[in-house]
Order: sequence, then C-alpha cells, then structure tokens
Amino acid sequence: MAMEIKIKFKTVDEYLSALPPKVKAMMKELRDTIKQAAPEAEEIISYNMPAFKFYGVLVYFAAHKNHIGFYPGSKSVIEAFKNELTGFETSKGTVRFSFDKKLPVNLISDIVKFRVNQNLAKAALKKQKK
Repeated sequence: MAMEIKIKFKTVDEYLSALPPKVKAMMKELRDTIKQAAPEAEEIISYNMPAFKFYGVLVYFAAHKNHIGFYPGSKSVIEAFKNELTGFETSKGTVRFSFDKKLPVNLISDIVKFRVNQNLAKAALKKQKK
C-alpha cells in the first residue's frame, strides 16, 4: 500500500494518523473538501484506502510515496475534466497530486459533485428498471 504502510485500517482517522505531518495535512484538506462537496456521503475504508460512498463509491484517495492518489472512478470523469486536469498526472481513473503543490480544492469539489450526479443518475435509472 501507499507510504509503505502495512496496517489494516478500520477508519479514515486511523489511516490519517499513520501518515507524516505534511502528508496528513494535505490528506485532511482533501477529506474536508470531499465532505463539503458531498455532505451526505458516508466515509469508509475500502481496499484499505479512505473513500466516500453515496449511492455507490464516489471517490477513493490515498497517500503514496511521492503523491496523493485521487480516484474518482471511471475514465469518463477524467475525460470530462481533461482541460482542468492539464498540469496533473492522470491515467484511466486516477489523478495524482504532488506533495509539492497546493491541492486544487475547487477542482476536487467540482469532480466530487460530478460524481454525486453520476451516482444519482445511475440510482434513478436502476429504480426505473424495477
């Protein structure tokens, strides 16, 4: 796992407490940004990483050796925000935030709100089919 931590975490607070101070501060800022963007989302640990769930998982995030991994799900999210994400390393469903730069909290908030809408739409579609 990230940061060479080999503990099985039960809570996000437990996860954060295992991090070095600078990384912990950034992770807390990321967590707070997600909470503000999706106040009804439930905080969980999934795949031993912090995550938020609202009609399914919204986002995962994790501290790694040289960056914070932010996982908003699918390639479609990365594609939808490709212009805003220039300057950040991305792959299929991943955005990497360097420890050397300030977190783009407005962008993170927009991505989380986008994911909330995706999950609500998916839940509504499921309900319609029943």
